[in-house]
Amino acid sequence: MLEWIDWGTIPYATAYEKQKEFFEETIRRKSNKEPVSNKVIYCEHPHVITVGKNGLFSNLLFPEKVLKEKNVELFHVDRGGDVTYHGPGQIVGYPIFDLESFRIGLKDYIHRIEEIIIRTVAEYGIKGERTDNAVGVWLDKDIPGKARKIAAIGVRSSRYVTMHGFALNINTDLSYFDLINPCGFTDKGVTSLGKELNKQVNEEEVKKVLSNYFHIFFS
Repeated sequence: MLEWIDWGTIPYATAYEKQKEFFEETIRRKSNKEPVSNKVIYCEHPHVITVGKNGLFSNLLFPEKVLKEKNVELFHVDRGGDVTYHGPGQIVGYPIFDLESFRIGLKDYIHRIEEIIIRTVAEYGIKGERTDNAVGVWLDKDIPGKARKIAAIGVRSSRYVTMHGFALNINTDLSYFDLINPCGFTDKGVTSLGKELNKQVNEEEVKKVLSNYFHIFFS
């Protein structure tokens, strides 16, 4: 059974600390053989760029001074993946899951998150795909010059408990991705559901679709 939490708009640093508390509490309860709750947290962040533990600061295309002028915060974080951007108009999901309760490993978990997003965007007539050399969800992944990412995924796991998660672009101002090489790529673009549909998309409606697929894949 899943527990649903929506933090609304929340600063990245605050969300990270709250996430870490849930993460550490889940590990503690699991170690003590106490019941754990698998949580799906939705939120949205003010402008922020995060660099994963294997990320390269060379993928930041502007100095920190420029980021501050644009009111963009910068954090080095303990998730997998490289550099990404979070901001208004983007649904960020932080599942705090005990993977052993679902009898799956980290690879299968990431595959299921990708599939949830692929099926969600399919509800809007968009064909999302995986690519072999990076996690996340892409459009036109094999077409040079047209491949673009609609959702990023970066996860940390300890004792099969997860934190961090995914970011799905809905009505995102994509110009902020010009500040970075998203996920370290220089030959691929980014997109959003709104851009692909050429209209504003109801984010609460998208959350409901995501939640339905979470129920299907993590029941």
